[in-house]
Amino acid sequence: MLRITSTLPAETEDLITRVIGCCIDVHRALGPGLLESPYCRAVGLEFDHRGIPYIREKEVEVLYREEVLCWHRLDFVVGDQLVLEIKSVEHLSPVHRAQTMNYMRLAKLRAGLLMNFNVAVLQDGIKRIVL
Repeated sequence: MLRITSTLPAETEDLITRVIGCCIDVHRALGPGLLESPYCRAVGLEFDHRGIPYIREKEVEVLYREEVLCWHRLDFVVGDQLVLEIKSVEHLSPVHRAQTMNYMRLAKLRAGLLMNFNVAVLQDGIKRIVL
């Protein structure tokens, strides 16, 4: 497997690894087929258990021409370094990736994980995004 050198700080890389580990444990326990909300709740409980700081449903403003259009809630901002977007869909599509990238821009964060829990093996549902 080809390994690409990361442009992210080692601390962020470590956090990404820990977050993926939490999500894998949740997926092993719950399996695929549930709606997003139980996975979000379980991931939050796993973060609490492991002492990983996070904000669930963090509100960020959406601006247009320097005017606030609305506030949008992100699934998770983890350790003030990472956006975690949880999905439970048949297939991740390009729009899911674009959505997560947009959330990262709104939160002013370079790192993101798009996590689809509706897969047999969670590794197949993980998309790592770096701006």
